[in-house]
Amino acid sequence: MHPPVEPFAQNLNRYFETLKLSDLERLNLFYTENAVFKDPFNEVKGIDEIQSIFDHMFKTLDNPRFVVTHQLFDHKQAFMCWDFLFSLKSSPQTTFTVKGSTHLLLEIDQQGFYKISSHRDYWDPAEEIYEKIPGIGMFFRWIKKRLATPKNT
Repeated sequence: MHPPVEPFAQNLNRYFETLKLSDLERLNLFYTENAVFKDPFNEVKGIDEIQSIFDHMFKTLDNPRFVVTHQLFDHKQAFMCWDFLFSLKSSPQTTFTVKGSTHLLLEIDQQGFYKISSHRDYWDPAEEIYEKIPGIGMFFRWIKKRLATPKNT
């Protein structure tokens, strides 16, 4: 018999949607000690390394925050869709949004609590970031257009 996953899901969503730099000390409440984290820029193992990724996020961006838009949880895994909103320190008046999703693998620890053993983020850096940068954005949009399937007219 598995413990109900709903309380973990609610706590995890609340944690990510209200995440602040000072909250990073509580990652161990949600992740196993040897959890794996992967996104388009990073691949690390261990809670300290995961913490350093989020720490870097807070140090390099203004007002970073997640909004969970959809979720599916069971006792072994979870899938969450989210919007990541942030501003650049050089341009705090402009808010950017990255749309992505996360696949989590879950374990039950010795105390009977759910913990994340694997966290994999899926999002497209070309569409969500590179295409929006003046200069190189035009190049990425051109590549995308060239690789797209022609539309029937």
